[in-house]
Amino acid sequence: MAPTESDTTFSRIARLATIGFAVFLAACQSSVYDGVPIDTAAGSAANIQSLTAVIEANPRDANAYNTRGIAYGQAGKLDEAIADFNIALQLDPRSHQAYANRALVYRRAGQMQAAIADYDRAINIKPDYDVAYVGRGNTYRQTGQFGPALSDFNTVIARNSSDARAYHNRGLILQAQGQHQRAIEDFATAIGLNPNADEPYVARGISYLAINDPNAAFSDLSMAVNLDQRSSVAWANRGVALEMLGKTKDARRNYNKALNLDASNDLAREGFARVSKGQNLL
Repeated sequence: MAPTESDTTFSRIARLATIGFAVFLAACQSSVYDGVPIDTAAGSAANIQSLTAVIEANPRDANAYNTRGIAYGQAGKLDEAIADFNIALQLDPRSHQAYANRALVYRRAGQMQAAIADYDRAINIKPDYDVAYVGRGNTYRQTGQFGPALSDFNTVIARNSSDARAYHNRGLILQAQGQHQRAIEDFATAIGLNPNADEPYVARGISYLAINDPNAAFSDLSMAVNLDQRSSVAWANRGVALEMLGKTKDARRNYNKALNLDASNDLAREGFARVSKGQNLL
C-alpha cells in the first residue's frame, strides 16, 4: 500500500527529530550516564577547603586526592581534577578508580584518546570493572567507533549487570543504526533499572517517533520533562510528538520552551517556524 500524505509527513518529522537528537546529544555533558554529574556546588570554596584539610593531614593518602579530584571534576574544574588524579596515581599506581575518574575528566575535556588509554589501564588492573567498560564504550560511541563500543557494552551486559548505562548507551548505538525496535528494548531495560533518569525516556521517545508512534513518544517525553524541566532535547522532541498528533498549538509551546532553554536547538527552531507559519512539510 502506498504511503499516505500523513504517513510521509510523519516520517519526515520523525527523521528530523532523530537527527536533531543525535546532534544535540553530543553536546550534553552533564548526564547521570557520564558517571559523575556536573555539580558546581561540589567545587565550592568550603567543600574544597574541607577536602584540602584532609589531604594536608594525610599527604600520602591517594584516596584523599582522588576524592578531591572527583569534587573538582563534578564542578567542571577539569585541570585541577586531573592534577589531583595524577598525584593519586603517583601514590597508588594500581588505583583503577583514579584511572577511570581521570578518564572521565579527559572525556569532558575532549581528550578522547587519553580517556580510552586510562580506561584501558583501569580494565587491565581490574578486568571486571564495569564502570570502566561503560566509560570506554561511551567514549568509543562519542567518536563514532560503534564496533568497539558495542563490544564494551555487551561485555557488561553479559555479566548480568544491573548497570543501566550499558543498556542505555547500547540503545543509542542501535538507534543511530536505525534499529529502533531493538533500541527501544534496551531503553526499556535501562528505565527499569533506573526509572529516575530522564535520558532513556528521551531516547526511547525518539525511537518511537522514528517508527511513527507519536502517542508512545509523547508519553515518554512527558516523563522526561517531568524528571528534568530544563531538558531542551526533551521539550523539542515532545513538540515533534505533538506536531505529529496534530496539536500544533501545544507543539509550538513546547518548541518555544526548548528554545528558551537553548537557543541553539535546531530541532526546536525549525519546528517552531514550521508550526508558526504553517509551512508545507512536503
